[in-house]
Amino acid sequence: MIKVPDDNSTRFAIGVCLALFLSAVYVYMWFSANSRKCASLTINNSKIDIKVGDIFSTEGLKVIAFNEYFDSIVDNDIISEGSLNGIYINTQVDDLAEFDNTLDNNSALNKKVIDTNNDREKGKNKKYKLGTIYEKDDFLLTAFSKFDVDNRAYLNIDDYIDFLLNFWNEVDIIYSGRSVVIPLLGSGITRFKGYDTISEQELLELLIWSFKVSRMKFTYPSTVTILIHESKADKINFYALQGD
Repeated sequence: MIKVPDDNSTRFAIGVCLALFLSAVYVYMWFSANSRKCASLTINNSKIDIKVGDIFSTEGLKVIAFNEYFDSIVDNDIISEGSLNGIYINTQVDDLAEFDNTLDNNSALNKKVIDTNNDREKGKNKKYKLGTIYEKDDFLLTAFSKFDVDNRAYLNIDDYIDFLLNFWNEVDIIYSGRSVVIPLLGSGITRFKGYDTISEQELLELLIWSFKVSRMKFTYPSTVTILIHESKADKINFYALQGD
């Protein structure tokens, strides 16, 4: 049994030391939580890694979001050259005409066409169901965003959820035991109709939730990796994700 000293100065010194120790522990935990840039979860017996990184240098089937037309014009109007979509086309597609022709004549994709928009002045006119995936080499190209008449990407939250559920269903058909790498889908869209703001953290949590409700399972050693761009890292609470 520890005997508490009767001397007031000694008690005070012990109290100060204890307070300093607890403060140091708090500062350490706060720093660790705020400097963390990765998290690992197990959902449906599948491993999900969330981390900061570059999708083009990561192993696995890499998901690239296109618009609902699978447009391929990188002109900073329809597709920005700084987007993952634009970077993919400019660095991974050698023959754009062949790419467009192969995609346009793919029988599986043509079954996912939901409309034809002949009023578009620029870009393609076949409109695909959101979540549709076209596999090319080690990339999964997916119809993600809707386009308005001014070629501006937009979604409402119901579209986003429908996309996610259909996307996981298509991944389940395609992945064949391979790992899949996904960017934070939706973080580049400023027009989420019906929502003034939706944070990167909320988008990430919806992405994780959709995987959970899809009941999809990745068999070891295949994994799902959600990559966060370095510019968005400070908007993600990795510590809170790990706590889940």
